[in-house]
Amino acid sequence: MKILNREIELPENKSFFLFGPRQTGKSTLITSKYKNQYSLYFDLLRNDQFRKYSAQPELIRSEIEAALHQNSPVTTVIIDEIQKVPSILDEIHLILESYPRLQIILSGSSVRKLKRLHANMLGGRVWTYHLFPLTYIEIGNGFNLDRALHYGTIPSVYLAETDNDRAEGLRSYISTYLHEEIEIEAQLRNVGGFLRFLPLAGAENGAVVNYSTLARNCGLALNTVKTYYQILDDTLLGFFLFPFGGSVRQRIVRHPKFYFFDTGVVTALQKRLNITIDDSQGAPYGNAFEHFIIAEIHRINDYGRLDIDISYYRTDRGAEVDCILKTPSGRIIAIEIKSTRIPSSHHCSGLLSFAGNYPDADLILACRAERTAKIGSVTVLPWVEVLEMVRELR
Repeated sequence: MKILNREIELPENKSFFLFGPRQTGKSTLITSKYKNQYSLYFDLLRNDQFRKYSAQPELIRSEIEAALHQNSPVTTVIIDEIQKVPSILDEIHLILESYPRLQIILSGSSVRKLKRLHANMLGGRVWTYHLFPLTYIEIGNGFNLDRALHYGTIPSVYLAETDNDRAEGLRSYISTYLHEEIEIEAQLRNVGGFLRFLPLAGAENGAVVNYSTLARNCGLALNTVKTYYQILDDTLLGFFLFPFGGSVRQRIVRHPKFYFFDTGVVTALQKRLNITIDDSQGAPYGNAFEHFIIAEIHRINDYGRLDIDISYYRTDRGAEVDCILKTPSGRIIAIEIKSTRIPSSHHCSGLLSFAGNYPDADLILACRAERTAKIGSVTVLPWVEVLEMVRELR
């Protein structure tokens, strides 16, 4: 199976950044859509190009200008893995000022390095997009839920021919990217501490982050653990979900949840690749299903530029709702996520608690039921219909 279409809508003529974790398909997408006889392509992962432009970043500007003055001038410039040589961005700034109609496409896997080095982010001159692992709708009719829950949807992993190939792909991803690349990009001083932190963060995926407990279990300072989580967020390897309610400032200082960007990465971090996943496992399957739905909603929101605020709800008494959506228009949708095929009233307690405080909210139970149903004020929806509903939100 080959994925030909991605949900993300990239501009035809505007310059832009495309950020995303490694192996999500950034280069494939950009080259298939924009690389032609009128484009100029630079790949900074190539050692020769990396060394050349690191030593003399102004060379890239002279080469672009030369290409613009040919008989058949280029219309698009593509620079892959821009975080490798951030100083190039100053040259791109000058190019954009001189040739405002030229489209420049900049891909990268680490926003953190650009921020840390105070790179020229070309504010206002380029737009910013993110690419994630495959969504279920991109995979299409061949989508396999259990495969996605266990191995995730990084294209090279999900589309591998065998489960053994998928497992080995994830092991390689963890060892060569999460370990080595993050150490390099984030300039970690305490590499051993980060390696102790990663599997514990994987075990706590989707749970409310308790920085103090994690720090104690890793033998690290509290602020170090907070920094490690921020590294994962900045390198697009995960995202925070903050509690619902209160001002933005109040929510940020309260304990968030953290989800890795892909379910398969969590499976690998938890060292569960050799354990077959199915719904007889209870909590592991349910946690993976929740993670998958939250990640899909996160991707839909970003791709559709929906500007939905995504959070979770929890009371001091333990009532909880997995996902709260608040649209720009003020509509509130509470979504409880359960992997069950047979929903019942006991799955709705968190939703009913939320409704007591927010009576105008829509209450939805997302599960693996075959058809829509009602349990009192709660609407039961098959998970596919929930995601389709989110796509239509404005």
